[in-house]
Amino acid sequence: MNINESANLELKRQFTDEIKKEVVAFANTAGGIIYVGVNDDGSVCGVENVDDEMLRLSSSIRQSIKPDITMFVSYMTEVLEDKNVIKITVQRGNARPYYLANKGMRSAGVYVRHGSESVMASEAAIFKMTQENSGERYEEQRSLNQKLTFVELSRQFAARNIAFEGRDKKRLGLITEEGQYTNLALLLSDQCTHTIKAALFEGTDTTTFKDRREFGGSLLTQLHDVYEWIDFHNCTSSSFKGLYRTDLRDFPPSAVREALLNAIVHRDYSLSASILIHVFKDRFEIISVGGLVEGLRRDDIMLGVSAARNTNLSKVFYRLMLVEAYGSGLPRIFASYKEESANGLADYKKLPSPEISVSDNAFKLTLPNLNEWQKRNAASIEITPVQAKHREAVIDFASKKGYLTRKDLQISFNFSQSLALRLLRDLTKEGVLNSVGKGPATRYFLSASSRKTEPQ
Repeated sequence: MNINESANLELKRQFTDEIKKEVVAFANTAGGIIYVGVNDDGSVCGVENVDDEMLRLSSSIRQSIKPDITMFVSYMTEVLEDKNVIKITVQRGNARPYYLANKGMRSAGVYVRHGSESVMASEAAIFKMTQENSGERYEEQRSLNQKLTFVELSRQFAARNIAFEGRDKKRLGLITEEGQYTNLALLLSDQCTHTIKAALFEGTDTTTFKDRREFGGSLLTQLHDVYEWIDFHNCTSSSFKGLYRTDLRDFPPSAVREALLNAIVHRDYSLSASILIHVFKDRFEIISVGGLVEGLRRDDIMLGVSAARNTNLSKVFYRLMLVEAYGSGLPRIFASYKEESANGLADYKKLPSPEISVSDNAFKLTLPNLNEWQKRNAASIEITPVQAKHREAVIDFASKKGYLTRKDLQISFNFSQSLALRLLRDLTKEGVLNSVGKGPATRYFLSASSRKTEPQ
């Protein structure tokens, strides 16, 4: 028999207290199956007194796990390799977090599945499960701070001619039916306690800082201040194709905008950690806490599927024309890279693309630096058959003019700067051309062996 333990399969030789931990982990995560009577290596040892063992299992699990998990666990006998084994099927429960009664609802008693192991849940994971089970979102809960002001929010609404009176605040979810401010109001107020931490680094790691800031205030204040900071450090590189100049930013501004909005609107504000922004020489990283909304996977969001964690916050941003339809942000980020790559990096076959990393409590979006990527990959550009066809024309051009420059190739043959440099470098290495000078002023002359001689 070929059975291996996995995220939803656990093997046990016999009944032990460890089985209760596995049941808790499966019920708190995505469900799973436990075989009793199968060794860790997948070999079947069987269970002798199946009925007695099954009664013992069901009784222990029912008494040792809280809340009551009985309706989410089933037991049956299977015959594997002519031996009886017990198959315990655990469904994901609807009253999470489940925990060992003798340990309580803390890390020592709450387990989740991580790969093929059952591990203690973090305090953040326990809080998240508790909050999801309560049915009340963080943004709807009463704010502990009731002395709030809305200078920035009022300014934003006024700029778009949107009313912002008492009844409007209630309609938007800033005030409860009892007239108290909600956590949504706290987030949008000038007293917001959450921050965004941004850092600019010298190279490709976190060794040397060039600049770092922490942004506070209303989420709307943070949005505008952080975007300006990123935009200041988002350098521009220019290249020429013929008479026309092409400007390429390190990071497409539309991608930066969507990444920042996505992090602010969809992060989990029940967790106190700050949004982190890291700008390296070769990439831009933005990390928001909370992971994906329950029920969504990475593949889902890549298809444009969306479920708002902060529904009311999303509505406010929509009213302010900062976000559009749900689920459109990430597709627009990837589209902006395709568009920028098509405009500025047309000579390359493989183009840079954003990357997404997801964990239980964090979501990281990485945007590659287009200009840095171009520098590192310039040497890998291959001459296409069409460009190879121009080889003799380039040599003939140099023969007639006496010399040529990089700009000559760009203007006369409509080559990009990187392609012109590559062609000149290759012809020089082959001994077809000799170079004189440095930089843009370099002149290339036909070598003596490459000059065409007139027939005698």
